[in-house]
This record gives sequence, structure tokens and C-alpha cells, in this order.
Amino acid sequence: MNIFKHRHFKYDIIIWAVRWYCKYGISYRDLEEMLSERGVHVDHSTIYRWVIYYAPKLLEKLKWYWKPQLGCSWRVDETYVKVKGKWAYLYRALDKYGNTIDFYLSSTRNTKAAKRFLSKALKSIPKWAHPEAINTDKNPTYGKAIAELKKEGKCAFDLQLRQIKYLNNIIESDHGKLKRLINPTLGFKSMKTAYATIKGFEVMRMFKKGRFELWKYGQGIQGEVRIITDNLLAF
Repeated sequence: MNIFKHRHFKYDIIIWAVRWYCKYGISYRDLEEMLSERGVHVDHSTIYRWVIYYAPKLLEKLKWYWKPQLGCSWRVDETYVKVKGKWAYLYRALDKYGNTIDFYLSSTRNTKAAKRFLSKALKSIPKWAHPEAINTDKNPTYGKAIAELKKEGKCAFDLQLRQIKYLNNIIESDHGKLKRLINPTLGFKSMKTAYATIKGFEVMRMFKKGRFELWKYGQGIQGEVRIITDNLLAF
């Protein structure tokens, strides 16, 4: 299956646009102008459709590169994202080194959403890599969610829930860096487009965190482009 088949533009131009948008936190109209300066005349609405379609596929292909494979403590928190004029909640989990474990966008902030996110995050990595402790803020929904997951056998019975404020400084700082990419969007139009775009943002954040260095073979930015291009062409 060639995911670039029947596109009006060549695959390298599409990857160029998607990668720039997800990495640098610019608006679609600004990116349209930047591409135009380089002789590529494409409407901002087309770039938008590219991002919504290809960003999730980028995550799908690259997630195995950066998933932490060692059990350690997690930092879990949620941040606000505006969708269709209303606040949605982006749940995120990082390990103690600041590496992203998983994320989940929800329209609600309750026990059900917290449980769904934690279940998704735990399922995304091998059982032997599950954390020994999860640190959260004082939000009581996490405690209830973890208790339910223990009862269902989806996490270790001795998994420790900690609520130590300073330990979450890592993830709160990381929220801010992600928000610098999200803010130029001026709000998303739907949960579907918001989640799709955030998937691209999170993947490109992993490049900045150095999770792909081993596979870049010292090639710097060219290594980054090669990894993205090779994996998208492999669909």
C-alpha cells in the first residue's frame, strides 16, 4: 500500500510540510507562505489535510523507536487543550527521565477518563516494563482508576500511587514545551483533528528528546528526515 498514491504533490514535499508543521509550532498559513518562497504553491487547507492524515501514521510507524523499555516510576498529569471553543483534557505520562510513555485526549476529566488513559499506557508497553510507582497531583480520580485497574488485573497489585508535587515538575515543564506547538493552532475544530495533530507534535518532541539518536547514525537533521521518510514509504 502506497499512502502517497494519487496525491497531487510528491511524497517528499508532503513529508516536508507535515514534519515542519509538527516540529516548529507554526500556523498553516505561515507554512503555506514558507513553502511558496521555495517554489511550492500549496493551499493551507491542503497542508491541514496532510497533517490530519499523515501525523497519526507517523506515530504508528515510529512508536516502537521511543517507547521506554525499562520499568521505572511514571509522572502522570493532564493539561488543557481548547477544542471547538471548549476545554478538553490531554492526559500524558512521562518516565522519570522525561521520556514520553503515552498520551490520551479526552473531553472529560474524571475517573473513567483517567482509567482509560492509564490502561492504554500500560497496555502499550510489555508487562515487565510496567512502572513500580506512578506520581500524580492531588486529583482523586487517579487513585480510583488505579484501584480499579488492580482489581481487573491490568496492573501490578503492589503498584504505588504517589502524590508528591515536586516530582511532577518534569511533566509540567514538558506540558509547556508541547503547548508552544499547540498554541499557534488557535484551537482545534474537533476532537478527531486535535488528537491527530497532537500525535504529530508528540512524535517530533521525541526527536528533540533524543529518543531517535541511535537510529540517526550521527546524521543530525538528515538522519531525522531519513527515518521519517523511510518509515512512511514503508506503508
